[in-house]
Amino acid sequence: MTRSYRLDAPAHAIAAALGADAGGDVWQGGDVAFGTYAPVVIRVPDRGRLMTPRLWGVPPPPGREHPLATLRNLESPFWIGTLRHTQFRCLIPVTAYHGAGAGWYSVPSAPIFALAGIWRDSEIPSFAIVTTEPNALTEASRSSVMPVILHPQDYGLWLTGDWKKAQRLVSPFPSQLMHLKPI
Repeated sequence: MTRSYRLDAPAHAIAAALGADAGGDVWQGGDVAFGTYAPVVIRVPDRGRLMTPRLWGVPPPPGREHPLATLRNLESPFWIGTLRHTQFRCLIPVTAYHGAGAGWYSVPSAPIFALAGIWRDSEIPSFAIVTTEPNALTEASRSSVMPVILHPQDYGLWLTGDWKKAQRLVSPFPSQLMHLKPI
């Protein structure tokens, strides 16, 4: 799984692409590495979608030392409460993500697209990327997981849908809709 992605767009363009209010976010575009701040889109009651900066890396469960960049096990007691409560799901805006030494994956039809994510406000406002099994394109580069890429029509379901419906979105994005720019 990736430890970096690109978000090559300013805050106002990201907000427009994801149907959000940019709020006071001053993001100007660039690389995002694990352990750094980046914009995510959350749902705020009575305000709708709001873009806000959060740290990539959720504090670990008891007994673990390092922050978690991703979540894969949807049944884990550590994650299930967060996933079932819609207020903790977020959209992670991306223009391309780095895949396990293969190169940069993008979605040509959507210059700014969203990954499924969760957020927490424990010690630090943070987020993690939801992952799934690889599609044919990412599997060919020996990736064992890929981020959950959401179709624009599914953004609302991820942010507000009942977990039984929203979890159906946790599946590989179609390979034919993606592009790989090799390193």
